[in-house]
Amino acid sequence: MGPINLDLPALIGSRICHDLISPIGAINNGLELLNMAGTGAAPGPELELIGQSVESASARIRFFRIAFGASGDQAMGQGEVTSILRDLYTDTRIEIDWQITAPQSRDCVRMAFLSLMCMETALHHGGLITIAEQAGKWRLQAEADKIAVEPELWALLSKVDQDLQLQPAQVQFALLPILARAQGKEISLTNTETVLTLSF
Repeated sequence: MGPINLDLPALIGSRICHDLISPIGAINNGLELLNMAGTGAAPGPELELIGQSVESASARIRFFRIAFGASGDQAMGQGEVTSILRDLYTDTRIEIDWQITAPQSRDCVRMAFLSLMCMETALHHGGLITIAEQAGKWRLQAEADKIAVEPELWALLSKVDQDLQLQPAQVQFALLPILARAQGKEISLTNTETVLTLSF
């Protein structure tokens, strides 16, 4: 099947995210109209909860659209990337420091987002993830009080043809090395009890 193994799932991911973002946006617009209706009563916790859920869903769909969608040729600027990350990680125990100021290819941002998803699995109690790029070399570093790495899972990123049954929440560990090989990149990892570094 060749490149279809990579492209078809990406197109499916793009289609799902594209179709979901419209109704999510419509719900948000409806909430804004309710707030503008001016009933004289303060918005209750019900509307506040719905609003927070809609914002969270919208942020996650925007993130997934990059991570799992078709790449395309367009570049992504710092503002667009940091907006997605800010909305996604607000009110979480993980802090993201995106230090890259120049526009980057969607392929590289996609790999960075998948790398972030991998790193999340090692930060059970939160932490700081710093993302930097220099001369085409990307480096993501997670710092936390405790780094919990599952060796068999992380081995998928650097060793080909591992026979490991993945859960849906672990799909990024299968997709990231496929993308790396397609880009001619090699993933390298180092970790201690408090620092985890992923480079490509």
